[in-house]
Amino acid sequence: MVAQNGKDLLVKVDLDGQGVFQTMAGLRASRLSFNAETVDVTSLESTGGWRELLKGAGVKSAAISGSGIFRDADTDERARQIFFDGDVPDFQVIIPDFGTVEGAFQITSIEYAGTHDGEATYEISMSSAGALTFTAI
Repeated sequence: MVAQNGKDLLVKVDLDGQGVFQTMAGLRASRLSFNAETVDVTSLESTGGWRELLKGAGVKSAAISGSGIFRDADTDERARQIFFDGDVPDFQVIIPDFGTVEGAFQITSIEYAGTHDGEATYEISMSSAGALTFTAI
């Protein structure tokens, strides 16, 4: 795989609950992380005293975060609506030359900032709220 442009890692939100996805406006940086908790099943009989983990157990989760410039677009309005309503709509993350991750996420924080001599910015964080799907390119 060759190097990819960071701008091609896209975060999209379902605008209307009908599967109409649009890229989050103004994002300059985005990140997707996957996590899996472990279940420790180590006992006195564990070989050499090494920790043992239970295969396939534990909670899986994903997190999306991003930052960008505030543009007052449809996606900004939708993100605020999702946050204040406590909704968990579908989002997509397009990973260039790899695939698309899709599923329900809850917006856990939105932060707005600005300086007197600069643009208004925002940061957003989301946590997975159900099973995710991955579609390879």
